[in-house]
Amino acid sequence: MSQESLPLIAHLVELRRRLLLALAVVGGLFLALFAFANDIYHFLAAPLLAALPQGGTMIATGVATPFFIPMKLTLFVAFFLAIPWVLYQIWAFVAPGLYKHERRLILPLVISSALLFYLGLAFAYYAVFPVIFGFFSATAPEGVTVATDIANYLDFVLALFFAFGLVFEIPVAMILLCRSGVIAPDQLARQRPYVIVGAFVVGMLLTPPDVLSQTLLAIPICLLFELGLWLGRLTPPPRDPEDAEHD
Repeated sequence: MSQESLPLIAHLVELRRRLLLALAVVGGLFLALFAFANDIYHFLAAPLLAALPQGGTMIATGVATPFFIPMKLTLFVAFFLAIPWVLYQIWAFVAPGLYKHERRLILPLVISSALLFYLGLAFAYYAVFPVIFGFFSATAPEGVTVATDIANYLDFVLALFFAFGLVFEIPVAMILLCRSGVIAPDQLARQRPYVIVGAFVVGMLLTPPDVLSQTLLAIPICLLFELGLWLGRLTPPPRDPEDAEHD
């Protein structure tokens, strides 16, 4: 029986099952990492601590903040680590309704999406954070002691992580657009000037309000657009679904 012929309740039950499987792995990873919450936060804070001037430190302004903030970070880390499994559950839910040639395409895209997301996180941590925090520390007014609150720091870096993780998905999105026939690679190429302007607008919206972090996000957007454009040219055009049934 095809997925289209299943009643709505069956779809909802299957969706619920897939969500529970995804949440179970996220919860299991969180419990496994619980004992290392403080170590994880120290690793995350390393780029800022390395950029602070001598005597600079981080502070906690809330009574329970030293406990809850590392726990919050650990939950996000568990989710990040479970992303391949979460994406697989999404793929497994939609796969029965896809044609055979579409199923062959989706799984590589799921894998590449997870890898690109991790690459975005790594780029933010190893390339962007040292530059941003070094710049902020160097521009602090004389007589001002830099003492960042750990809760504010976590919100700051999580915003950058999500921004760079999503931005690095641009090639996958462009491949899907080209493969589905929504837009042709040549049409995308003609939009390059607008993409460059839009990259800086997106950088302004997704990153903290400073020119440096906005630029560090806009430049990868432009480069990833070019990569997606190149891959889109290699992607075959969509085929007639009736022909695809005979694969």
